[in-house]
Amino acid sequence: MPELPCSKCRRPAIIFQRYSGLHLCRTHFVADFESKAKRAIRQHRWITPGDRIGVAMSGGKDSSALLHFLAKLLGKRLDVSLVAFTIDEGIGGYRDCAPARRIAEDLGVEHISASFAEHFGITVDEIVRKKGDRLSCSFCGVLRRQLLNRIAKQQGVTRLALGFNLDDEAQSVLMNVLRGDAERLLRPAGVAEGLVPRIKPFMYVPEREVALYALLHVEGFEIGRCPYSYNALRADVRNILNDYAWRHPATRYSLVNLGERLSGRGVVETFAAGICDTCGEPFIRECRSCRMLSEVLHDHC
Repeated sequence: MPELPCSKCRRPAIIFQRYSGLHLCRTHFVADFESKAKRAIRQHRWITPGDRIGVAMSGGKDSSALLHFLAKLLGKRLDVSLVAFTIDEGIGGYRDCAPARRIAEDLGVEHISASFAEHFGITVDEIVRKKGDRLSCSFCGVLRRQLLNRIAKQQGVTRLALGFNLDDEAQSVLMNVLRGDAERLLRPAGVAEGLVPRIKPFMYVPEREVALYALLHVEGFEIGRCPYSYNALRADVRNILNDYAWRHPATRYSLVNLGERLSGRGVVETFAAGICDTCGEPFIRECRSCRMLSEVLHDHC
């Protein structure tokens, strides 16, 4: 099959964007990709002088691409610093901090790791043995977010960068719609007390483009999926959205735009928010991490 030319310069294209109708060569793909990420940062005013940016670094394609992009963007700035965090949830045969550490070191970025075993006294594998794997993603997600926030505060991080891409963001909006979760759809995206502000530079970039960017720039990133991820609602929503978006390419952008327009609008029931007396982390309604840990650490069944 003959190579198709780039829509901008006629060199061989490496990707076709169905939503834009453009074929792009490597040079123009990278320029287009990075301009989307920079535009998101400017639009949300996510990086300011004096910031210490912490990157949640799993070692997969999204976080590896994000660390490369931010190191390239901020590498020569003396007023902003970068650090990478890897959380070891304790999932045998899946989580290995070594690839993330190598990638960070290759980019000249400080790398810090932390584990569920060290901070919570239990691993995800142990939780699954006690409670079964049906709610493994719920337990893991809540504890991982809490530990990331805790480590970020300890390291003086002012903003925590997440590798969420356009597909992830669209899936989150659709999941909230399917659950009828008006609170999450309408909750303002503001800063909560005790919570390090999150930034998501790739939120307008499709997952396949993040994967290609990672392939072009990063060696040795992880490609496996968590063995428990099949239990997550997100897996079902991903399949639904992929099928629909194949016929309607702008769907993901529409969902993300909807989520942003709904954020902070309307009147929803409000719940008490505060800082947990036990763990010192922020919560809404209840401290889910402490409740979950109480369930699994005191479950002798």
